[in-house]
Amino acid sequence: MQHFITNDDLSLEITTAVIQRAHAMAQSPADFQNLARHQQLATLFFEPSTRTRLSFTSAMHSLGGTVLGFESSSSTSTAKGESLIDTIRVVSQYVDIIALRHPQAGAAQLAAKYASVPVINAGDGAHLHPTQTLADLTTIDHYKHRLNHLTIAFAGDLKYGRTVHSLVQALMRYGQNRFIFVSHPTLKIPVTLRAQLVAKNIAFEEVTNFAAINVPLDALYMTRVQAERFATPAAYDEVKDAIQLTPAQRNLLTPETLLLHPLPRGHELPTTFDTWPQAHYFDQVKAGRFVRMALIETLLAQNH
Repeated sequence: MQHFITNDDLSLEITTAVIQRAHAMAQSPADFQNLARHQQLATLFFEPSTRTRLSFTSAMHSLGGTVLGFESSSSTSTAKGESLIDTIRVVSQYVDIIALRHPQAGAAQLAAKYASVPVINAGDGAHLHPTQTLADLTTIDHYKHRLNHLTIAFAGDLKYGRTVHSLVQALMRYGQNRFIFVSHPTLKIPVTLRAQLVAKNIAFEEVTNFAAINVPLDALYMTRVQAERFATPAAYDEVKDAIQLTPAQRNLLTPETLLLHPLPRGHELPTTFDTWPQAHYFDQVKAGRFVRMALIETLLAQNH
């Protein structure tokens, strides 16, 4: 059974094929509208989501398939005490593929162990968000025509930001990428991620403000500080506005820099930037639909 729990579950060759397939689907969506006909996707979202859940729904409908699921654990049998394992075993009898969003890190891996259909990790806690990473890679590849020899700055919540963790790990698989991490001292990248970068001798630096960046950037990846990851409102308030991009920092964005954000956003990325030519965060949203179409097609084909 082939699942998609981390980006490592796809070889670089297959990842490239999925990205190229997504590009083709974006060019001519109508050519792919029957690929998942008579097949069903379950979207099991145990925590709130708008973009990811709707992206999966749009992707499956665009392939000619159907979707069932839920968007809150309070409306499921888990509220009655049913375990995740039993939920996965039950839903596997109804559908051909599952997209799972869960607040606990490792939940997707556990689900894959007990599912009888492919499981896609749609985000597990502060751990990983691999399909967002595929959307990010697809966007970068579209504009840069490469996924190596890049200098990328990540800013905001780097401790809990699963989109950051996923994308950094994915880009580590390509050659000669350099990372700059910009965050409040309490929101630095996890020790485990730092250890991976050191072990692979990948160039990176950690700074606390944008002024410390003195090299041209291929991409600036902004993230919001997530209130839901903090134990108290006071702890969140202390750091929520520590890293903000303002027009005064326009020197960070060369004409070739991609300004990215996984959304939703807060004060860290004002709407002022929406009209700037470097802004490509809504392109990430669009890419998410097509790359999820390509991923669904790939997993269904591998498991039938």
